[in-house]
Amino acid sequence: MASCLGLYIEPNIIKYAKVSKERDILKVESFGIKFYDKIGEAIKQVITDTYSFKTPISINLSEETYQYFYMFSLLNKNDLKKAISTEFEAFCAEKNINKNALETRYALVNSLEDKEKIRVVHISTNKSAINTIQQQFAEYTISTIAPMGVSIANVANLKPKENVLIINMEEQTTLTTVVDQKIYAVEKLEEGSKIVLDSINIKENSYSKAYEICKNSTIYTMEGKELQEEENEYLDDIMPTLYKIASHVQETLTNSSIKVDKIYLTGILSVVNNIDLYFQEFFQTEKCEILKPFFIKDNIKINIKDYIEVNSALALAMQGLDYGIKEMNFKKRDWKDDLNAIFGSMNEKKKEGKTTKSNPLSRILKFDLREKLDNTERWMLRTAGGILLLTVIYSSFSLFLSHAIADKNLQVAETKRDTQMQIAAVSQDINSVNTKANEYIQLSDNLKNIRTQVAENNKNKKAVPNFLTKIMFSIPQGVQITSIDNTTGNHIVIQAQSGQYEQLGYFKATLKAQGILASDSITSSAGEKQGDLVRITIEGELP
Repeated sequence: MASCLGLYIEPNIIKYAKVSKERDILKVESFGIKFYDKIGEAIKQVITDTYSFKTPISINLSEETYQYFYMFSLLNKNDLKKAISTEFEAFCAEKNINKNALETRYALVNSLEDKEKIRVVHISTNKSAINTIQQQFAEYTISTIAPMGVSIANVANLKPKENVLIINMEEQTTLTTVVDQKIYAVEKLEEGSKIVLDSINIKENSYSKAYEICKNSTIYTMEGKELQEEENEYLDDIMPTLYKIASHVQETLTNSSIKVDKIYLTGILSVVNNIDLYFQEFFQTEKCEILKPFFIKDNIKINIKDYIEVNSALALAMQGLDYGIKEMNFKKRDWKDDLNAIFGSMNEKKKEGKTTKSNPLSRILKFDLREKLDNTERWMLRTAGGILLLTVIYSSFSLFLSHAIADKNLQVAETKRDTQMQIAAVSQDINSVNTKANEYIQLSDNLKNIRTQVAENNKNKKAVPNFLTKIMFSIPQGVQITSIDNTTGNHIVIQAQSGQYEQLGYFKATLKAQGILASDSITSSAGEKQGDLVRITIEGELP
């Protein structure tokens, strides 16, 4: 008979349920709710109370997130796995998340929007969160670590062609949509029991009392609203959260293309009396009811509501007994699991009568174990037992090392690929920066040339008028200027005439002395006398 202890753990509260399975018959051996201050002591107490020292334990995952991808249904298994990994890498890159720090699992379901595609329900969580759980249970045997949003469907009576929404109002609320007995979507809401219990705990200073207050609170219908206000003093702490959850679900179903046939309510807040009637007021066509474990029958000694309170723990225990989606186990297989598989297989064969009645060793050695053994026979038995034990230990250790090496190789490959991607990105950034720098240098040189040209143009533009102004006031009496030409650039050619050589010489000296033309560039032609006038050509550069 296989058994599993389901533990649903959240701050201050542990729900537990130990379930055994014989063929297809499930039996709840023990269950309950425990409030705690120190998690380690609470776990030890639950293990002791349920006598589960060697029983496999199934625990809820924490901090998980849900993503959804769509793949073509014609992909084979390997290509599909690679495509999902690629989609998740792209998601992590977009959200700036380190993919190597996450542990992932996924489930497949036919897409309702596109018949040629498969919808991937992808779940990821930090590896550190899993390590924390395993450290808390280092002394015990963990078989399963599963997300609550997926596992809760294990206790529901799901029928073919029926669409169901499960509202699990624990610390956080999860909305699990099941389409034709398959998980289609999971949504997490911040509103949940934690808000309600914290609010009541502030007044009562006790989580256990806050929980009992929720159990004893009653929501009345619209006709009983006046009675509700008089008799339920803590409804002000409870109702706002329930209203937000119900309103969100109502909006979600209104905008959804999935037609839900039934709504199940479960979790801590489902213990509030008449909560199903309250939720029913928000929905016209969908039937609302409390989620009852499908395998629990009416019992005179135990109220069905007591089982409903620990639905989350029951669902986890069933997950550990191979119900639900097996791929959703976030616990990595280690050497303990391999040993348990070996000995479990041996025990199963023994139970099924597949082991031989006579000892194989006695047949080989040809002696009867019913007779008194001599020293040689005892020595041979001890040797055979030692060899068998060493063989089992060696095989288990080898298997463990193989798994460990494979995991490390996978991690190294992922890290190497991530590093190469980062190096490529850095190289691309360097090339981009160099290109921009070259463009900047070119633009800067162009700007300098333009500035120089503008300055030169401004200089030339002002130089000629200044020259003419200066020469106007420096012409000696008796000297006539017949022409002034700006032949090229700053070069000036002046044609002058006068009746006396001295006046022309004085004019040339004035041009040089006053800096009207650059002194080292002034030249003049020999005077040419025509009639009474002497003509001369003076050339020079503007300063």
